[in-house]
Amino acid sequence: MHFVGLDLAWGERKPTGVAVLDDGGRLVYAGAATDDDSIRAALAPYVQDSCVVGIDAPLVVTNPTGQRPAERELNADFARFEAGAHPTNTGKPEFSGLPRGARIADALGLDIAPDSAAARRAMEVYPHAAAVALFRLGRTLKYKAKPGRTVTGLRAELLRLMEHIEDLAQATPALRVVDSDDWTHLREVVESASRKSELRTAEDPVDAVLCAYVAMFATRRPADVTTYGDGATGYIVTPTLPHDLVPAAPEPTPGVIHDAIATYTQRLPALAESTERYLTQVTSLLDDAGINYLSVRGRTKTVASFAAKADRTVDGRRLYTDPLSEITDQIGLRVITFLRDDVATVAKLLADEMQLLDDRDMGRETAQAGRWGYSSRHLLVAAEGEQQPASIQVRTILQHAWAEFEHDIRYKGSVPEEDVPDLDRRFALAAGLLELADNEFSAIRDRLRATTPSEHTPDADTTSDPRIPTPVLATYLGNRFPDAGWSRTEHYAWISGLLLDLGIDSLDALDGVLASTDTDAINAAMGYRYPAGAVRRLDDVLLAEFGERYIALDDNSHRISLLQNRLGKISPARRPGAPDR
Repeated sequence: MHFVGLDLAWGERKPTGVAVLDDGGRLVYAGAATDDDSIRAALAPYVQDSCVVGIDAPLVVTNPTGQRPAERELNADFARFEAGAHPTNTGKPEFSGLPRGARIADALGLDIAPDSAAARRAMEVYPHAAAVALFRLGRTLKYKAKPGRTVTGLRAELLRLMEHIEDLAQATPALRVVDSDDWTHLREVVESASRKSELRTAEDPVDAVLCAYVAMFATRRPADVTTYGDGATGYIVTPTLPHDLVPAAPEPTPGVIHDAIATYTQRLPALAESTERYLTQVTSLLDDAGINYLSVRGRTKTVASFAAKADRTVDGRRLYTDPLSEITDQIGLRVITFLRDDVATVAKLLADEMQLLDDRDMGRETAQAGRWGYSSRHLLVAAEGEQQPASIQVRTILQHAWAEFEHDIRYKGSVPEEDVPDLDRRFALAAGLLELADNEFSAIRDRLRATTPSEHTPDADTTSDPRIPTPVLATYLGNRFPDAGWSRTEHYAWISGLLLDLGIDSLDALDGVLASTDTDAINAAMGYRYPAGAVRRLDDVLLAEFGERYIALDDNSHRISLLQNRLGKISPARRPGAPDR
């Protein structure tokens, strides 16, 4: 079975969008046609057998004036979302006879009855209403060319629609477009468009894809669609409007923006304190989990930055109606890791330990769109006792370098328009090379983990520092815990200090402690959810062997409660009757 979408022009002089999905929801064709003959020719390979065709055009029109009942009923639900249907009547020349949609359906042998169970049938659909219902939009996306709308605004809105359509890969039924060459071409056209006419060539096929999906949705989920009108006077099928969806608030006045900025200014000191608490919590979570990372940084959005963002407009429409609640990066943190695998580990840790409000994998979204470019994990989290959520970016060193340089050039620099295509190509090339480098670094780490480590360790440092030297300890622990991840350099020095406090100042002494410890039992008792670093593994061994004595060390004073909780887990794994050393 195929599902077909027609964004049908009312006259034959304008292009009609055509799209076809296979039975699995994969886009197999997206393009445009003009006259009826070319439409039928484009559809011929897909409508010979079972098919459902969604047509964005009236199929039945009987009223001499005004609106059809279907339009009045649909508008009662969708007009407040700016998705009302235009009036259709036989007084208009294009509907004075058999409507064009009905003629095409008849030529293809499609049944147009709203309750039809025929194997080959057609239905009238309406993309604007469908988009509101499917994507939970507060108002329709403004991608249709009208007076006063800029190319930049139209392009941004059409790309938003395309992103929503791409997200239907996770819906039921699933729509899969990103692997389609036709879809890739449409995206390229939209992203590079500098004129409204160029956008229009993509707009109709994109609408047709949505029409095809509505046809599939109505077939696979009939209980979740609403049919407005009837077969006698005309009907429109669309996904049912969610009962809890509310229209977007009216455009704010400049006074609203001014008041939001004033309120934000008052809140700034409290937000700065909250930022520090988030920073402390995230850093502690990473350190306790033994995850290796380069840095954790935090910032509170300045008043100037908040004001600029609150005042943003798209196509003359303000982007934020309630800036204080809609601007979610008032508190921002950034975690920089060494390897790509650690990005996912950090994201999982934060999702498990904090309240996850949103999670966007920008790298995956870029890849799904068939492009090279920006890669970062964007999390929105909340913490107990905090009034404002925190936006956390997690990325590798290389991803961070690309993002910062690209931002400086593209948004802070001045690039001549004629250089933009070459610049885009070079940034894409750099992104691809850096992704390759990230992959190779991960492969290097995996190879080292899989290789039996050498028993050789560096010679001890001959300085007066009585602690086991950091490089010696790092090599030793790499040999002792070959399956463990790398730890931060400063953590090796820290644990070496704790060892000295316990009277352990040589590898021989450390060997004696580890020889009497069942590390496998400790691992099982801890049930590490994340790849624990070598220092974390040693930390747990020392806790198991020395118990309360270890907890009481001065350098552990900041984490007494944490260590006591860990000791409760480890206790059953300790040697029966083993006292604290």
